[in-house]
Amino acid sequence: MTDRAPYDAIVIGGGHNGLVTACYLARAKWKVLVVERRYIVGGACVTEENIFPGYKVSTAAYVNSLFRPEIIRDLHLRDYGFQLLERNPSSFSPFAGGRYLMLGADPAFNEREIAKFSPADAQSYPRYLAMLERVAAVIEPTLTQTPPNPVRPGIGDLLALGRLGLGAKRLDGALGEAVEILTGAARPILDRWFESEELKATLATDAIIGAFAAPSMPGTAYVLFHHVMGETNGARGVWSYVKGGMGGLTQALARAATELGVEIRTEAEVTRILVENGAATGVVLANGDELRAQHVASGVDCRLTFETFLEPHQLPAEFLAEIRRIDYSSASVKINVALSALPNFSACPGSEAGPQHRGTIHLCPDQDYIERSYDEAKYGVPSSRPVVECTIPSAVDPTVAPAGLHLMSMFCQYAPYRLRDGHWDDAARNAFADSCFDVVEEYAPGFNATVLNRQVLSPVDIEATFGLTGGNIFQGSMSLNKLFMFRPVPGYANYRTPIKRLFLCGSAAHPGGGVMGASGWNAAREMLKSR
Repeated sequence: MTDRAPYDAIVIGGGHNGLVTACYLARAKWKVLVVERRYIVGGACVTEENIFPGYKVSTAAYVNSLFRPEIIRDLHLRDYGFQLLERNPSSFSPFAGGRYLMLGADPAFNEREIAKFSPADAQSYPRYLAMLERVAAVIEPTLTQTPPNPVRPGIGDLLALGRLGLGAKRLDGALGEAVEILTGAARPILDRWFESEELKATLATDAIIGAFAAPSMPGTAYVLFHHVMGETNGARGVWSYVKGGMGGLTQALARAATELGVEIRTEAEVTRILVENGAATGVVLANGDELRAQHVASGVDCRLTFETFLEPHQLPAEFLAEIRRIDYSSASVKINVALSALPNFSACPGSEAGPQHRGTIHLCPDQDYIERSYDEAKYGVPSSRPVVECTIPSAVDPTVAPAGLHLMSMFCQYAPYRLRDGHWDDAARNAFADSCFDVVEEYAPGFNATVLNRQVLSPVDIEATFGLTGGNIFQGSMSLNKLFMFRPVPGYANYRTPIKRLFLCGSAAHPGGGVMGASGWNAAREMLKSR
């Protein structure tokens, strides 16, 4: 079957970025079609109710802060049911000996908590946050800008580079720290600022989430920095749950898109991008349908876009060589757990929802623990002592679990995509999950007895389910050579590609991974310029 009815744009992938692109194009009166491979839109930012009966599971992405407030405002997402639920406190780290550390948005609260471990760190922490905020004031505006082209710079590119230089001047004495944050390792920064391993371990776990790297490795400082950007309901740096699960965001986007006239097709897998005379003209679906459009925007990663949907001869050899060098390595496992009761932590007992249950639970005693966990994985062996982060959204949002029951989300490191021995079958999944549960059991005795059901997603499962190559949640490495004007490759950071009228609109493009929406917003702006 061939569909010759022209669309102004076809968007490949109904993740949050693809939906944002579709909405902004439709606001400009474009006729837009979104094609999504799965049965539901949302990509990795989705709520699914068929995992455990009666539960609303945020299958992959599980917390929000980075999603751009401008998009929420422009698309009136709150009118479509989008609601953020702040977490207070934001984190809980239990330790041996009955001690724990909580952190939140209240400076006085943080000072008291950190002072339990180090009075000096309690004084340093506000200065550390102030330093990060100074860097963020320069970096954050670039998230919604089209990066300049360093390979073939025009006047506009040179002016943009000049503005970056002027912005860097505002850092003054913090320039060196800003460069280190963008390029360096998290551990030296944390060691320089703090003496308490309890505080450093809590912060260091944020530096490795989604990355196949230890805190001592270059690039982890930027992942750490990523966690201080963003806001919730106007409060900077505050992370939140989305009411009803993360799909509350993408379903609101889908409702906004539909009202704007966007057509959305689910279970519509793309197998090929049509190209005629060097320009994209549409897509071919797995069922044989040909759908034609004047523009195509791809929200999936570069391996799928350029190596699966296109033929090598359709792309410049140098460009394709750069694309093939993108690093998709990953070592993260997502475990969703149905619970009969809340974990009862030895360091902070309580079977009713309390502050220890509301934020991110860091189960990691010190930075050396993380390094040893990574050491096993770098040789292709899942960590025997994993780094475990947990969230319990039902402690804040009772709508995600049946009455009296709870839902836990576990994000665990390190579990390499490629195993030295064997592959990710049920035995390997369950063995690693058991190791993660054993870690929780140490801090909350009796936890295993409360587990009603679990879903274990290895990197291979994340790839197969969400179309994320290698299970990489960022659609490719977030190291310096793959950020800003170098993302996805130098010369093509402006959302355009060597194929005319083919654009990138997902996390593969600037500013990269995270539930941010900026890639989709920026891409729509460039597509509208191109018409």
